[in-house]
Amino acid sequence: MEAKKRLYIGLLVGSMFLAALLTAAGWYLALNREFILSRILLIVIIAVLVAFFILMGIGIVALVIMLVRSKTIPSLDSITRIANEVMFPIALGTGRIIGISKEKILRSYIEVNNNLVKSKKLSLEGRQVLILLPHCLQDSDCPHKITMDITNCQQCGRCSIAEIIALGEKYHTLIKVATGGTLARKFIEESRPRGVVAVACERDLSMGIHDSSALPVIGVLNCRPNGPCINTYVDLAKIEQAILTICKGG
Repeated sequence: MEAKKRLYIGLLVGSMFLAALLTAAGWYLALNREFILSRILLIVIIAVLVAFFILMGIGIVALVIMLVRSKTIPSLDSITRIANEVMFPIALGTGRIIGISKEKILRSYIEVNNNLVKSKKLSLEGRQVLILLPHCLQDSDCPHKITMDITNCQQCGRCSIAEIIALGEKYHTLIKVATGGTLARKFIEESRPRGVVAVACERDLSMGIHDSSALPVIGVLNCRPNGPCINTYVDLAKIEQAILTICKGG
């Protein structure tokens, strides 16, 4: 099921309105306190909060414009990224309060991120791109473990690893298989890619995207017919499209 971008955007905007209401309430209380020192302190705190939320608001508005135009705004790219990073956990909390499932919000967040990366119209060489895979794509009964070296794959066809290797060879990308976020971050630090295509579940993808900050990451969700973390698979066409998005602007 394709995630809808408007869910995450709606939660961002809703969170901003909620924060603005709380700030306005605090401002009102500050102006109606009897002690001048308390009033001054509260006014300073609230003024800082107002400035902060104005910046966040600019970032969210810029984010929406980028998504609508499918084109980045270089001068606002940094503030958009910061606003997205800061407001992400707040949007998650807002969604939880109003009864929206976390998985649904994370899918929407990943879709928003992918569209923001696409709006950058990147044109990287294949060797500058890292494909990060979860170890659960490999058949659980396979004796040839590929976590440290994907070339250990015997290309027997029992899982999709061999086809992903072929895609990597076609576009000359680096491929790594990680057992978790710590190893994934290590691979990124060691290979220093300029773009990443990451395959994982909603939780791992969203956390990885959030932690990667300025590094462009296209997230591709895996399918889990046997439950999480065992014998998963991925749509190869989506991996190829992600590579093209990073290498040829989509």
